[in-house]
Amino acid sequence: MEPSIPESTGFLRGKAGLIIAVVVVVLLFVGLPAYRWLFVGSVVVGLIVAGILFLWNKSHPVKEADVNNKRPLGLD
Repeated sequence: MEPSIPESTGFLRGKAGLIIAVVVVVLLFVGLPAYRWLFVGSVVVGLIVAGILFLWNKSHPVKEADVNNKRPLGLD
């Protein structure tokens, strides 16, 4: 018997969840102005971290010899 991946039983999947998340963010922006600064700060910090990781990975690429276990689950 082969193992199978159970299907997601979440209430909000796909586009519906994304739409609700966008609506919640917009409502927080309109209703609570302090969340605007929290969001802006989070985006700035995220962009800084993403830039640092991008530059680090560009200057220190992963070589084939650096990867120890190429098939950790033993799947072929």
